[in-house]
Amino acid sequence: MMPRRHPQPLPRRQAGSTLNPQQGGSASRPVPTVAIVLPAYNEEAVIESSVTRLLALLDRFVRDQVMTRGSFLCFVDDGSRDRTWSLIQSSHDRDSRVRGIKLARNVGHQHAVLAGLLSVRDRVDCAISLDVDLQQDPAAIPEFVAQYRAGADIVFGVRQDRGADRLFKKWTALAFYRLMSFLGVRVIPNHADYRLTSQAVLQALAEYEEVNLFLRGIFSQMGFPTAVVHFTVTERRAGSSKYSPLKMVSFAWEGITSFSVVPLRLVTVTGFLVFFLSLGMSLFILASSLVGNNTVPGWASTTLPIYFLGGVQILCVGLLGEYIGKIYREVKRRPRFIIEQEVGHEKG
Repeated sequence: MMPRRHPQPLPRRQAGSTLNPQQGGSASRPVPTVAIVLPAYNEEAVIESSVTRLLALLDRFVRDQVMTRGSFLCFVDDGSRDRTWSLIQSSHDRDSRVRGIKLARNVGHQHAVLAGLLSVRDRVDCAISLDVDLQQDPAAIPEFVAQYRAGADIVFGVRQDRGADRLFKKWTALAFYRLMSFLGVRVIPNHADYRLTSQAVLQALAEYEEVNLFLRGIFSQMGFPTAVVHFTVTERRAGSSKYSPLKMVSFAWEGITSFSVVPLRLVTVTGFLVFFLSLGMSLFILASSLVGNNTVPGWASTTLPIYFLGGVQILCVGLLGEYIGKIYREVKRRPRFIIEQEVGHEKG
């Protein structure tokens, strides 16, 4: 097998001048061409309002020399069953800065984000991933670009607080970040998928071929220069969140098992603990039978250890099976997503 070469970033466009003083002062990189990538699944209720607001922001950003006129929106329809794709198409017909790709089936948020980023990587200087409901404040984009122009290749958007979350979501999110830290997974607390990535990062991202995708972990360990921008989260204006509690649990489990082998090591530790506990119980029963005259083996001392050891064994086998299942999915090398249609990209 030939060694894989790390892709070299394409030559950067020479455009624009230094950043506006109110946007962070002088910068070493030129004004970039930016793609805003927005994954969408059954989001017909917010598409048109999001397009209107983002296009107005693009106009303002161009006037303020935050980004070039070639910047655009890229919607990713993640196999929606409603009018999401037709609304993206009609928005493109009205304004060519609205582009989109339609995935053949629903592949999940992480793969939809990846599809959008990879589809624009040769067309822009940097890309910003953003939720289509615009709860993540898009007005913070100039700060992302300012950090990029100052030298950061990955700019993480970190929410200032979780005041907009319900109590259950807030506590489970905090527990998730603490658990990830305990398991040795490097992630940015309170960072969702609102981030800027340079073209060099996007080209490197194409080299990551894993099926079990956890982008927050991937970007945190890539090694490129990074920066953080804080933003506020607002209430959703229309529609409802597509992230159910079950999907959130699945997402957390994906992150843990994709980036940490600590659960496997815990299995080994549990095995040793059970072994020594069983050894101690055996010595205690043996000593009791030698010293005591009325020691009679009972049902509990026979049955409970059997159930306990059987439960631990089933738990360990199940955990091993989870990792083996991930290996099974990886070795198949099936495509992570299939683009069914595109609008806008064929024009450049």
